[in-house]
Amino acid sequence: MDIFVTCPKCTNQHQITAVLTAQSNQNVIYTCPTCQYEQKNIETKKG
Repeated sequence: MDIFVTCPKCTNQHQITAVLTAQSNQNVIYTCPTCQYEQKNIETKKG
């Protein structure tokens, strides 16, 4: 099952594995390959 994420800036959709990068502090970075919009330190729930 593919999960897609919609960019809040350009509204293009991409697979979640292509746009999220894990950080060592349990947070992730979102980067849109279309418009290069980036959002850092997105908190995730551990567990």
